[in-house]
Amino acid sequence: MAFFDLETTGVNVASDRIVEIAILKAMPDGTEIVKTLRINPEMPIPLASSLIHGIYEEDIKDAPTFRMVAQEIADFIGDADLAGYNSNRFDIPVILEEFLRVGVDFDMADRKFVDVQNIFHQMEQRTLRAAYKFYCDKDIVNAHSAEADITATYHVLLAQLERYENADFEDKQGNISKPVQNDVDALHLFTNMNRPVDFAGRMVFNENNEETFNFGKHKGKCCEQVFDMEPSYYAWMKQGDFPLYTKKKLEEIWLRWNKKKDEARALKQAQASKPQPVAVKAAEGSPVALEEPKTATPAVPVNRPTFKGQKDKPAKDITNDMLEQLKMKFGK
Repeated sequence: MAFFDLETTGVNVASDRIVEIAILKAMPDGTEIVKTLRINPEMPIPLASSLIHGIYEEDIKDAPTFRMVAQEIADFIGDADLAGYNSNRFDIPVILEEFLRVGVDFDMADRKFVDVQNIFHQMEQRTLRAAYKFYCDKDIVNAHSAEADITATYHVLLAQLERYENADFEDKQGNISKPVQNDVDALHLFTNMNRPVDFAGRMVFNENNEETFNFGKHKGKCCEQVFDMEPSYYAWMKQGDFPLYTKKKLEEIWLRWNKKKDEARALKQAQASKPQPVAVKAAEGSPVALEEPKTATPAVPVNRPTFKGQKDKPAKDITNDMLEQLKMKFGK
């Protein structure tokens, strides 16, 4: 049986790539053979992923690509059955994508798959009945009646507060805290780690407090960025079979996005209509100044008289002095 685990650039089975693979091959005679390889994913490793597995781009820049080691990995696994932790949902689909991407035929037809996580989840069931038995060492009387269930839930929380008082918890980034406290704010933070926007989990907040989609082809992308690329996605969700509260929160994001677009458009129009400064040539050695364009004074048409013998020759421009002389001579 080949137990294997992958470290990857992310959690998207279709698009993320392997950066490290470790395989423990358990032989029928009890011997163990381990093979570990760092792999250049030929794509950037997001910082959030590096913080989890500790592998950065500089660590794998000289490592072989998956294409270069694919046949070596396939030969090492051979015809062994596959095992891992959450392997059925993640590790196996990812490595199959990698094999198919480089054209290596890794036959899965007759293999068995053992997912250790599924053993844990099924044997240590995460139901209220199991939690009440585990924490309180009691069986729920009249289980699945609302009052009995809610009373059991309250008692489970009290037992958790007692059991985990001053207990350390280490998150995926290696941060250690004591989150289970007799404090509502602390319990709220600890029990809402995914930070859902809509409670159904279709949208969640990322580390920058931005709403992101948590499903489908745009999983992990900011909602506003998706609206920029594909505005029709909003209409598709509004018409789709999603919870009403999800649609309500989606509409709030959509309206905010539209308001930003309108404000940006208005600002652009205002800037376009504003008179542009005119460059004035400065004397050599002095700074060039910019001044607002001056409004030209409209020309006032003047009726120019013509005199005998000058029909085709326009008179000189009439000045105020000339008008005063004419007034004095003719008295009008």
